[in-house]
Amino acid sequence: MSPEPTSYPRSKIKVLLLENISEAAAEELRVSGYSEITRLSGALGEEELVEAIRGVHVLGIRSKTHVTRKVFEAADKLLAIGCFCIGTNQVDLKAATENGVAVFNAPHANTRSVAELVVGLSVILIRKISDKNIAAHNGIWQKDAKGCYELRGKTLGIIGYGNIGSQVSVLAEALGMHVHYYDIVTKLPHGNARQLRDLSELLEVSEIVTLHVPSTPATKNMMNAERIGQMRKGAMLLNYARGDVVDLDALRDAIVSGHLSGAAIDTFPGEPEKNGDSFSTVLQNLPNVVLTPHIGGSTEEAQANIGFDVSSKLIKYVEYGASEGSHTVPPVSLPLQDQTHRILHIHENVPGVLSEINSRLSEKGINILGQYLKTNDSIGYVILDVDTELSREALEVLREVNATLKARIVF
Repeated sequence: MSPEPTSYPRSKIKVLLLENISEAAAEELRVSGYSEITRLSGALGEEELVEAIRGVHVLGIRSKTHVTRKVFEAADKLLAIGCFCIGTNQVDLKAATENGVAVFNAPHANTRSVAELVVGLSVILIRKISDKNIAAHNGIWQKDAKGCYELRGKTLGIIGYGNIGSQVSVLAEALGMHVHYYDIVTKLPHGNARQLRDLSELLEVSEIVTLHVPSTPATKNMMNAERIGQMRKGAMLLNYARGDVVDLDALRDAIVSGHLSGAAIDTFPGEPEKNGDSFSTVLQNLPNVVLTPHIGGSTEEAQANIGFDVSSKLIKYVEYGASEGSHTVPPVSLPLQDQTHRILHIHENVPGVLSEINSRLSEKGINILGQYLKTNDSIGYVILDVDTELSREALEVLREVNATLKARIVF
């Protein structure tokens, strides 16, 4: 069945999309009836975003825009944030949770793009293509096989066997590589890949090591001088994960000394805000080192997939209250029912709220036809389906409930 129109007309719900988010995202929103869409090509700083966020119901960002507590304090109507990328570390998730703002991302949509690039770069590094390319552009003919190898038969070590690492594993095996992987939890292997329990062992046996881990206190500079020193002589290191997981000074020393024969790095501890800005790193002008500007997932296909994925989650949340995939609002989904209106209630996670909701509605003679509650450490989220004749009255009752953060009718 199709629900009734949302209580707040879709045409009046303000959507702000930053950082040149794919047209696929805007089109998905437009097709669903959202016409008040503003698209900006660049990121916004904190003060700019504080000004821009007022009156906005849905915010879309990528990795450069940081949504801080100060931004949430200025966001008077914000319902949800869509991170059109893999990570959410650019959003203050604690502040988002405390303000009852759902935060969605696309953890799987660009995995293939990253995996393909990692395998391609492995070929480039092991054949020293980047150095030969530079020489050819400078008019120097460097036709030799010294120090150049096939990937077939070599050992690839994958650190982080998640959505991307496991795809790299499959592609690498298809090229005849032996694959070992390390992960902090037990993961079933794809193909003939083998999980090693000791990271040091993986580093010692792998000709190529590729990183696919999140940014956490545990992974910060995980590839430091000691770990890089454990890698076998002549090995190569790829980081298409997060910028703070490799000690770049230690990596430079390993390249200069000849301990490592190459590296490919896509993410950096400090990155320029926009295209064309100056960029500097200690890895520049080193032999057989490929540097790319955080483009691991930057393909037309990936951006379109991300646009569709995140937009779909935002639409389902705004229109139905479905919060699966949210990093802040507890994941809840309640099947639609005929002849009902749906109310969403987000509250501080304190004892007695659900009991108060039910008793207050009962006192007003409002019948609850469907209800689901889920909580996390900070907040609780309730979806209620009530009689259509009394839905407005029910909303006003719910707004008076103790510890309420947000309450709204969705249809």
